[in-house]
Amino acid sequence: MSNLEGINLAMQTPFNADGAIDFAVFERLIEDYIAAGVQGLVLGAGTGQHPYLTEDECNRLYEAGIKQIAGRVNVICQTSALNMDDVIRRSRHAENSGANALMILPPYLEGPDDEDGLFAFYREVDAAVGIDIVGYNIPQSTGIAVSIPLLLRLKELRNYRWIKDSAGDFTTHQEYLQTGIDVLNGCDTTTFAALMAGTKGVIWGAANYMPHEAAKLYGLITARDLEAALVLWQKMLPSLLFIWRNPYVPAVLRAAELRGFGTGNVRRPLQRLTAAQDAALQKALAPLMVDGPL
Repeated sequence: MSNLEGINLAMQTPFNADGAIDFAVFERLIEDYIAAGVQGLVLGAGTGQHPYLTEDECNRLYEAGIKQIAGRVNVICQTSALNMDDVIRRSRHAENSGANALMILPPYLEGPDDEDGLFAFYREVDAAVGIDIVGYNIPQSTGIAVSIPLLLRLKELRNYRWIKDSAGDFTTHQEYLQTGIDVLNGCDTTTFAALMAGTKGVIWGAANYMPHEAAKLYGLITARDLEAALVLWQKMLPSLLFIWRNPYVPAVLRAAELRGFGTGNVRRPLQRLTAAQDAALQKALAPLMVDGPL
């Protein structure tokens, strides 16, 4: 079983102006993020624009990332796909490349949405791989919510050891914690509360633009220096509220660009922020800019 505690940064995929992956920037970002003190990197996350990457691009990204990381932090690879054979093939490739865990969405477009069908999906993937599976609860995007009864069934599978919860429903999140499965928070705006409630770690898109702050927040909370943690959280919160209520990936990537992490480019059909959104984002980032990087 992998130890995925701490800050698992849901890493951006940097693109150049033509829309191709910029592997040189990707490798520099890995070094920057590891130096900032995160405990893991998630390659091909939603923040990494996974839906807009080809399978070949994902494989190349994972191979290059795992080689660059070289065991210094955990590597979680997203291997979600609509076709079952694709999921298994992608998952096996990531495992053979050296991933510590796989993050896999439920079948999110006209696939089975009943609990028996969802369980059968993960059971088949579970039987095909030998490393940890991180399930994914993000009903606002998939239309599928992982219920407590289903989660209790899934946790009995050999490799289904974690669930990322990005729903933002803190009641459900705490119910997940009661099941005994290891939970990773994925909702930016509930990170402080989730860590206080006992969540073992996070998969965090916003850490792309504030990796030092994310790592420091986790350290302060685990050390129970809650007064200092809350002061830091109040500086982080305005930008977290902004990205959660605006186009998420473009906002995170633009914030990262403004703070010196990456190119800010998105891949079509995503679009960059409007001028008004960009101005509002810069205002929301202002509390983080006062003292400069940590």
